[in-house]
Amino acid sequence: MANQYGSARAGAFNVTHFVIRLIVGAIVLAITAALTPGFRINGIWPLLLGAVVLAVLDYAAFRVLGANASPFGRGITGFILAAVILYVTQFFVAGFAVTLWGAILGALIYGIVDAVIPGKPTM
Repeated sequence: MANQYGSARAGAFNVTHFVIRLIVGAIVLAITAALTPGFRINGIWPLLLGAVVLAVLDYAAFRVLGANASPFGRGITGFILAAVILYVTQFFVAGFAVTLWGAILGALIYGIVDAVIPGKPTM
């Protein structure tokens, strides 16, 4: 019975971790959009959907390229990848608009804000 409880608890932790990361990602994205010229998110639903799409594109880039889309995670490669992912997200989310220059500035701001706001596990 202890094993079943431990398994169920581990599954709940994963869901909880995902929800926390989604909320933190949405907060970071909102701050980035507010501070970046050429970056606009029109409402809460595009913000939440944008956070999900960013997470999916980041995960896909990591799986395909083996590169972390973080301006501070992989240097210039991570910075360029983060800017591309921010720019591409607008094609999947209505109400999410970013210029090329906004994506470049947004990648820098997103990296700084993401480094300041905790949300990734330390284990």
